[in-house]
Amino acid sequence: MNKNNFIVVDIETAGPSPHQYAMLSIGASTITNPKETFYIELVPDFSDFTKEAMKVNGLDIEKLEQTGVHPSQGMQEFAKWISQVVQEPFQPIFTAFNAPFDWMFVNTYFHKYLGYNPFGHKALDIKALFMGVHKVDFPDTSHFKICQFYGLETNLSHHALEDAIQEAQLLEIILNEI
Repeated sequence: MNKNNFIVVDIETAGPSPHQYAMLSIGASTITNPKETFYIELVPDFSDFTKEAMKVNGLDIEKLEQTGVHPSQGMQEFAKWISQVVQEPFQPIFTAFNAPFDWMFVNTYFHKYLGYNPFGHKALDIKALFMGVHKVDFPDTSHFKICQFYGLETNLSHHALEDAIQEAQLLEIILNEI
């Protein structure tokens, strides 16, 4: 199995939907050794936010308005990084822990700001992969339970890069079992 095209992505957002809330940060990691990583914080392109989301991500909207990268530039930088770490003839595989959530934001932002998504139209969910490999029920696919299964510490910081690196470790373990 070629592991060179898996990119584990984690994001932090201002709320639950890319149609009303901003994607605030992107973290990504390969599962190759040494791991290559990407991290960026974005200027919010929506002003709405939920208190719950901001409490979880610990980011400051006002600070991001001053220090963040415009989403257009941020998505260009992310696409460039992807093309550097996954080279032809391989297609990058978007992978995330709870991929449906992260995917909807990343896909929306790539299409909104670049007109295309370098990942294409597919994603791999680490939770679903674990569920299939170990034949467990969906409630048994929480980050805590999967880390517990492998004897790993679970310390989700909700910093996109730190979480992407930790989720890349989980993906690598599962792929090695396959």
